[in-house]
Amino acid sequence: MAASEFTDLPRFPVGFELAEVLTAAARQLHETGTPDDTLTTAAALAVRLLPGAEHAGISEIQRGRRLRTLAWTDEVVRFATEHRAGAREPHPDWDHLWTTPVVRIDDSEADGGGNALADLGLRSALSLRLRADRRRLTVLTAYARKPRAFDDDATRVGRLFTAHVSLALDSATVREQLTEAMRTRDLIGQATGILMERLNIDAAGAFESLVKASQRENVKLRDLARRIVDANTGAGGRGVSER
Repeated sequence: MAASEFTDLPRFPVGFELAEVLTAAARQLHETGTPDDTLTTAAALAVRLLPGAEHAGISEIQRGRRLRTLAWTDEVVRFATEHRAGAREPHPDWDHLWTTPVVRIDDSEADGGGNALADLGLRSALSLRLRADRRRLTVLTAYARKPRAFDDDATRVGRLFTAHVSLALDSATVREQLTEAMRTRDLIGQATGILMERLNIDAAGAFESLVKASQRENVKLRDLARRIVDANTGAGGRGVSER
């Protein structure tokens, strides 16, 4: 979704306008097709909606300090997260977000600079937790080039916005999983039919043969089914033995 598609949203809504703008943003989030699209849309919307925001990105932090950038508005955000990921010690805000939903950096140069944000000219950051479980944390972070850019109003808008993002992301994830399940079911059905004809057995026997082969070869059921279907439509091949 292009940035121009967000120009119908008022920048930095306040007061009664906020509910209407969040509703419009939620509608755009739920119209996305995949979780990746949802994250990309959320990053772009964050710059439009959060007072003071100039850049935004979404990152996934795993236990053990591994970090991956999932969506970003520009290369500045990628550089900011890559510097954090490559540092000897992560910025302390990542650790805080395991236990608190919001972390604000008022001025990255307050301690004399020398950190990734200050080096990139980013003075303020507002990090908002999107998802968290025992293994990974998903965070939306807005950045600004001036100090103390994010106040309590920005934090309030950010928390309301991330609630909508989380719901839209859950919805997109479920849709993607259901689509994949349907594709997998069809693929396994085709493979079962091929084995029924090839091995002269019934559907239950063919499926059992497929499961046993999957376990024996340590291959996921859908991957083995795809191999059988591809072999049958191509030059041939056994795929699953009678043993």
